[in-house]
Amino acid sequence: MSPRSIFIPCLALWISCCAVTLAEEDPYLTRAQSLMTETPLIDGHNDLPWQLRKNFNNQLNKVNLTTLNTTHTSIPKIKKGKIGAQFWSAYVPCDTQYKDAVRQTLEQIDVIHRMCWTYPDTFQFATSSAEIEYAFRSKKVASLIGVEGGHSIDSSLATLRIMYYMGARYLTLTHSCNTPWADNWLVDTGSEPSEHNGLSAFGKRLIAEMNRLGMLIDLAHVPVKVMNEVLEMSKAPVIFSHSSAYTICPHKRNVPDDILAKVHQKGGIVMVNFYNDYVTCSNTANLSDVADHFDHIKKVGGVDIVGFGGDYDGVTRVPEGLEDVSKYPYLVAELLRRGWTDQDVKAALGENLLRVMKKVEEIRDSMASSLPDDVPIPYDDVNNPCRTSYGYPDSGAVHSLGILTLLLALASQAVMTLAV
Repeated sequence: MSPRSIFIPCLALWISCCAVTLAEEDPYLTRAQSLMTETPLIDGHNDLPWQLRKNFNNQLNKVNLTTLNTTHTSIPKIKKGKIGAQFWSAYVPCDTQYKDAVRQTLEQIDVIHRMCWTYPDTFQFATSSAEIEYAFRSKKVASLIGVEGGHSIDSSLATLRIMYYMGARYLTLTHSCNTPWADNWLVDTGSEPSEHNGLSAFGKRLIAEMNRLGMLIDLAHVPVKVMNEVLEMSKAPVIFSHSSAYTICPHKRNVPDDILAKVHQKGGIVMVNFYNDYVTCSNTANLSDVADHFDHIKKVGGVDIVGFGGDYDGVTRVPEGLEDVSKYPYLVAELLRRGWTDQDVKAALGENLLRVMKKVEEIRDSMASSLPDDVPIPYDDVNNPCRTSYGYPDSGAVHSLGILTLLLALASQAVMTLAV
């Protein structure tokens, strides 16, 4: 064997070993991992429950989350990514609106609960800031529910309350369709018409009811008009559970600078989305591009409004270096490399979201004597072939009068026919 044939493989092995050693000894990564053991990384949006519906029809008994390898999210990836708390998305598509949106959303809430029951060593169901902190101390992933899309409540404040009672702690006001009470973000693209010029009167009452309940108001997926209306009227701070910075990528799902400033004034949070289309406004992106959004939001609104909202398993393209949920420590390391202090990082990891939740809970407690809003949305706003009018006396009376008029007309025609 020639010296060259020995040398080249040995050199390759040495280079490989050095690369592994350097990665393992990256001081920023080591520091990031340490900080993530002290403060929970709270991610605002993960669509694994939708993948369970789409691929397994929610038959969780047929899925093993410890070996699942077709999704961005699995238990080994979660542990490697050091996720401390996760808002799991109870999402159903817009084409369920006026049909079976409520049933399907309840089924998504159910599968999130069953994830926690099936894997109790990993997940601990949580509904409050205190329960997030308790789960983190117990070395469990605090698992919360966010309902993604106002169409899921079928324009019913009672349904909103029921979902809250079942553990849902935020509602994304719209997804990618207008509801009978709110416009969605596509209005700002010009591809859909505005139906309400923001929020309807019922939509504004819904915001007040969410404040009373202690439910986080999520402004991801809404147009700028709705952002401004809610920031003006909500007593509690708001969240963007999975949105990025418009100045870095001018996509209408992202947050403009003037809104970032108002989120700061309101004490809210913008949780950065990793979808390539919202990161670089193109099909490709990398970890550094995502860090640019963190830097910009921090620059405009302050470090107190920044958070993580990866949108894993809800998107088709993710950045190089952030291929799945296991990669979070590398993004944290990049922030440290860019000069973020330990306290800055801890704020973005979880302290900001915990502060927002605590304030929302404080507002809820201050409104404890307020009665639930039980005035239904006007029937004309929701009248459609799939909806009955029970409980709306005026609509019912008109409906009955219509039938009576029709019967009288038929009877009159029959009499005239007989007479002929």
